[in-house]
Amino acid sequence: MKLKKILAMLFALSLVAAACGGDSDDGDSGAETTEAMEDGETTEAMEDDDDGGAMEDPAELATDSGVTDEVIRLGINADLSGPFASLVAEIVEAQTVYWEVVNENGGIAGRMIELEILDSGYATDKGIENYQQLAQEGEEGVLMISENTGSPITAAIAEDAEDDDMLVIPLSWASLWPANPNILGKQSTYCAESINGVAWLADRVVADGGEAKLAILSRPGEYGLDGAVGAAIAAEELGIEVVYDGTDQVAGDDRTAVVSQLVDSGATIVWTTLTGGETLDIFGSAVSQGFEALWSGNSPSFDFKVHLGSDFAAEFGQYWWHSTYQVAWNANEEPGMKEMVSEMTARRPDATISDVFAFGWIEGQLVQQILEQAASNGDMTRAGVVQAASEIEVDFEGLAPNQSFFGEYNDIVVRETYIFDVDETQWDLQPLSAGTGGTGLVLEEGPFVSDVLANYEFDGACI
Repeated sequence: MKLKKILAMLFALSLVAAACGGDSDDGDSGAETTEAMEDGETTEAMEDDDDGGAMEDPAELATDSGVTDEVIRLGINADLSGPFASLVAEIVEAQTVYWEVVNENGGIAGRMIELEILDSGYATDKGIENYQQLAQEGEEGVLMISENTGSPITAAIAEDAEDDDMLVIPLSWASLWPANPNILGKQSTYCAESINGVAWLADRVVADGGEAKLAILSRPGEYGLDGAVGAAIAAEELGIEVVYDGTDQVAGDDRTAVVSQLVDSGATIVWTTLTGGETLDIFGSAVSQGFEALWSGNSPSFDFKVHLGSDFAAEFGQYWWHSTYQVAWNANEEPGMKEMVSEMTARRPDATISDVFAFGWIEGQLVQQILEQAASNGDMTRAGVVQAASEIEVDFEGLAPNQSFFGEYNDIVVRETYIFDVDETQWDLQPLSAGTGGTGLVLEEGPFVSDVLANYEFDGACI
């Protein structure tokens, strides 16, 4: 064991008796206010929490890297210039707003949250370099990484994260992460989402009197492979013929062969694990050639801004069903949604409404509840944060299914996902301040679990 780990453990043991742990409520997202509220008005969250988990004495806490008596530093290793940049930028913005709210209400354990945001461009070498900068020891490093964009980068740093006692929240739903104590995969996995989605589409085809025949389209890498394997599992369990297996085949800019084979396949269901740009190219080319099938895919195969702003908006409305891990913008009346909409509107009134804000808000909820548990334990070291994550059930306040991170793989995989109808007539992107508009997504079903996924036994990652 490294010397730094031994010292951190001894220090934590010596101080834990003095820590003021009674101020933290498990699963409570803390007190929030909005700038738009009048003096003296409080949100429901404020009424439910006394002080957001603050300690009586900020000094009475075991710490090592990324934490001072005044600040807790969190790292974000984000794709802000690569293939997912348009989505990730809004996710990061939502998480930033989340911490603004927390800081205005006392922070965590008497400390303000400070973000160190680095751009990886979705390049693995740059993502590794960013991780090394964030993982440095002392005050210049970070306590944990509250977002790490992409399966390839997360896989590349996973071993180092374990060596460094670093907790990482991936913006990735690869089936590699459940039961990994350092890579805290939130929500469902690409594999499980694919099983749910293919089963749902198959039921719809059969209900309409058709026969389910599946085409699989995916890009290379952990993301593409995980989604494709899940689709294949669903097909096998349901006895569906895979008439075109395009696993790993969507690479580069020339997709002519993929489109040709898809159109000739006779598929009635298409499952994709792609970027938004890849989806638009293949979908648009296929429907232009008269191909008719029901489409869906792993989030973020569908991008409401790109696809409903394209020449194929009506076709997306006709053929596409959006699968994802959480509710869309203003899709329900749950406390988490009300708070997110209120705070985002008050603090970023000129921003355009977006379904992906929920991803960043959920990251904030998850990290806050972990940090409050660590504070309650009296141990805000990196190792202490990893331990705290294993002790809680996270309450996402209706934005996504609640989740815990301890137990056997099959027991902790989140099986609930969501299906949205794509309605191009409701696509009207307005600034948040307008209080109107829509992203074109209408909740069809969710959170739901298909029969095949409910009964499926995972013995580990799908890839």
